[in-house]
Amino acid sequence: MRIGHRERHRSRRIGWLRAAVLGANDGILSTASLIVGVAAADASDAAVLTAGLAGLVAGSMSMAAGEYVSVSSQLDTEHADLKRERHELATDVESERAELAGIYVHRGLEPALARQVADQLMAKDALGAHARDELGISEISTARPFQAAMTSAATFAAGAALPLLIAAVAPHTAIGWTVSVASLFFLAVLGAVAARAGGASIAKGAIRIAFWGAVAMAVTAGVGALFGTTA
Repeated sequence: MRIGHRERHRSRRIGWLRAAVLGANDGILSTASLIVGVAAADASDAAVLTAGLAGLVAGSMSMAAGEYVSVSSQLDTEHADLKRERHELATDVESERAELAGIYVHRGLEPALARQVADQLMAKDALGAHARDELGISEISTARPFQAAMTSAATFAAGAALPLLIAAVAPHTAIGWTVSVASLFFLAVLGAVAARAGGASIAKGAIRIAFWGAVAMAVTAGVGALFGTTA
């Protein structure tokens, strides 16, 4: 008998999608802003490209380290919670059974049915049942530090390479404007793709990320022009 079919849910993408979008967005925006700011200070082409390349390398390493530390902290918390839950199951299983049944009652099951569900789930995998339904820890949401770090570093570098390549081929007198316009286009595309992958509004995703990108580059250009003029 066929019980059901396997469905592909967008929530399964949330771990790598968040890290990928964050990395690419930061790569494009921070590198473009850096290039625009240095160009606005009337720096040479070599200085602009050096600043952009340095931003790419430093940003990639920073994203990797930041994601690894952040997600590792989340993983440590998950392990601590699971350790505590394992101890409670070993020392007071009936209270844990009642707690799990109470969760199901709160979700809408009749008390007798909730108790039956708790009994059957705990008979199969007590820790897994409590991890999922009490702690909210599942296969989809489990922290993966190395995956998050590598994804963020790679996508940051890929994103940062785009404005850097534009700066390398743009005329000296138009580096700022060329990089700004191209980067806003890249950001809009990224926002649209991320929104599409996550099932959200494509237009809203593109406009949101492009707007804040424009603000960041405008502020950086203003700072570069100010200090370039007064230097």
